[in-house]
Amino acid sequence: MSPTGQRAAPAEQAAGPAPVRVTRSRRSSLWVNVFILMTMASMWNLLAGYAGLVSVGQQAFIGLGAYFVLILANHGTNPFVALPLAAAGCGVAGLLVWRMVSRLRSGYFAITMWVIASICELIIVRFPSLGGGTGEPLPGFASLDPTLLTAYTYWVSLAVTVIVIASIYLILRSPLGLVLTAVRDDETGARSIGARVSPAQRFVFLVAAAGCGAAGALLIISQLNVEPAAAFSVQWSAEMIFVTIIGGIGTIEGPILGTIIFFVLQQTLASYGTWYFIILGLLAMVVAIWAPRGLWGLIADRLHIRLFPVGYWLRPAGQAPRPAGLAAGDAGNAGPG
Repeated sequence: MSPTGQRAAPAEQAAGPAPVRVTRSRRSSLWVNVFILMTMASMWNLLAGYAGLVSVGQQAFIGLGAYFVLILANHGTNPFVALPLAAAGCGVAGLLVWRMVSRLRSGYFAITMWVIASICELIIVRFPSLGGGTGEPLPGFASLDPTLLTAYTYWVSLAVTVIVIASIYLILRSPLGLVLTAVRDDETGARSIGARVSPAQRFVFLVAAAGCGAAGALLIISQLNVEPAAAFSVQWSAEMIFVTIIGGIGTIEGPILGTIIFFVLQQTLASYGTWYFIILGLLAMVVAIWAPRGLWGLIADRLHIRLFPVGYWLRPAGQAPRPAGLAAGDAGNAGPG
């Protein structure tokens, strides 16, 4: 009711819950960013932590995924429908890239991937129809209510993250996972016992390319705009590496925990300016020196838990099974924890 005793106008009534909607929208946007980085970090962890392919150029597929969605949206495809198509397109692009980098390892592989990402950015800039160097807004959502769009983006991002983590778990539980674990521990030794290392690495590279492409598609959908400098920025690789290292490389749980820690620090310390980056750097140094298996490694060893057990256990005939909940590090002949 108004001060005069008359019923409030519809505009006044609508103005009441607006701050609540804004707060929910901001929270949803934050969670979307969490899911996007978690997807990226999980893909980088699969690539580097298991296949032994340390890349600083995965932003190539993030940018390509974003621009594939833009191209399809410009031709009338709904951006949400374009998301899986963009991921598949990045997988195909990954196959072409793999043919160029398959014989490279260590620093040569990492730097070459960075160069390829830069080349992709330069190629995109040459197309005025894609916005050139200034970027282009994403069409296709003009008739959709912003609140619904935020909700759809949140649930699609969550679904993509769940699919990515579940896919990684199934891969590592398969016979291919045994090969990847052997490669993670000793690539030369894996080759010497007859493991098919090259096909396993190629498969993981394509999966990581498709996963990063899906993350890039989510990125343009959440921001409704894409710019080459931002989409192909090496900062994406820096964040992936940081999150995986502090969480725990070579584990499924590591990137999940690392992403949560990263965003908690970001939301807590972002207002402190330069100190935010100093604290992030110090945290990375401390974890790398005193906890090389990451924070999840410390938690798993202390509490004897595995959220995603992917190891295989060998025991002599007649020996009792290991107790449920026993951590991989507490058994002698354990597979990958």
